[in-house]
Amino acid sequence: MEEPGIDRHEWEAEWEALEPLVRESPSEALPELDDLVGRIMLARGVPLAERAGEDLAEHETTREFAEARRVATLVDEGGDVDPGDVAHAVNTYRSLFEQLVAFGPDPGLPS
Repeated sequence: MEEPGIDRHEWEAEWEALEPLVRESPSEALPELDDLVGRIMLARGVPLAERAGEDLAEHETTREFAEARRVATLVDEGGDVDPGDVAHAVNTYRSLFEQLVAFGPDPGLPS
């Protein structure tokens, strides 16, 4: 049995390790941020995408993630992306990260 908080500690350490890349090259950091936040969302029971007709309890979180992921995908595909959009995506990932790690070992339980 895993100790409560182990995931949170690992996620925080992973985020810390990404900070230099975020500062030096935000565009290059986007895929890593997307992966980390996506894994946390799945662990917390938050869907990564909306599905037609589905009523989501965390719809805003899912929508914010989807928009940041759209920008990350454009950057990854070599698309012309405004630096402001990259900054917004990084800030969105940061905000989602902070919200999601505030939950305990089970989805929806504060730590």
